[in-house]
Amino acid sequence: MKFSVSATSREIRKNETDKIDYFFLARHEFTEKIKNEEFVEWEEVYDGSYYGTLKSEVERIWSQGDYIIFDVDVKGAINLKKYFGEKGLSLFIRVKDLDELEKRLRLRGTENERNMQKRINKAKFEMNFESSFDRVVINDILEDAQDEAERIVREFLNL
Repeated sequence: MKFSVSATSREIRKNETDKIDYFFLARHEFTEKIKNEEFVEWEEVYDGSYYGTLKSEVERIWSQGDYIIFDVDVKGAINLKKYFGEKGLSLFIRVKDLDELEKRLRLRGTENERNMQKRINKAKFEMNFESSFDRVVINDILEDAQDEAERIVREFLNL
């Protein structure tokens, strides 16, 4: 299994590496790729910040004979599920509550107060869509959530 590296038009953060964490694209490059239908899915997740999955990334992973793991927002996941249908498994990974999310964001130290509130509001909105996913995993204790996600994936792939 391999993670698909998403593309984004947002600014690179400290400790991030282009083509490892994301394909960092200028906004005009991103919108050009949209026009050229180079994405499996894409969304303007935050004002002026686009995120998406490049078809070339999907093809790269498949050409190696690997399964693809996507780490995307709710809209992206719903669009991927529509695209792949029953060939795909959608997992909604969430924290037990929004207070825990805020605590984790503060500990990470990568967001200013305005962006933190945006992320919390977005998470609150996204929780309304968890019933659109095949399964839900609550990430309270990381190791337990990892074990549960692995069990669900193994069951889906008949491994």
